[in-house]
Amino acid sequence: MVPHRPFLYSFLDDSFDQQYKADIQFGKIFSVFAGIAIFIACLGLFGLTTYTTEQKTKEIGIRKALGASVVSIVSLLSKDYVKLFLMAIVIATPASWYVMNGWLNGFAYKIEIGPEVFIAAAFICVLIALITISWQSIKAALRNPVESLKNE
Repeated sequence: MVPHRPFLYSFLDDSFDQQYKADIQFGKIFSVFAGIAIFIACLGLFGLTTYTTEQKTKEIGIRKALGASVVSIVSLLSKDYVKLFLMAIVIATPASWYVMNGWLNGFAYKIEIGPEVFIAAAFICVLIALITISWQSIKAALRNPVESLKNE
């Protein structure tokens, strides 16, 4: 200690907060924009599902008239979308691992990214997609088949 200079102190947690302030702010901004992107993607998927169900109205009506269950009609309408989502997950997983690994290398205490992170992310993506698709598919499957066949 130097007698002619005042003692300056700071708390360690304040120093860490100041050091990682930019990362915390980046995380908040990234979360907001990720939420907006998910919302816009759900709107697009909802519109695409609505368009597909309108195109297949006659087919759904015939299947309902022949005794198809709601589950079979929903699976018919959502099958193609699930395949696309699984292909997107297969393509996006290595790319996101590479980007996240590069970002984590910038920290002093680096952690490894396990497969459970990607499995959880894939599960959440497919779940959001299925909820979005099922909303319109169930509505189409519960519609009276006579009305859809009469209009066609």
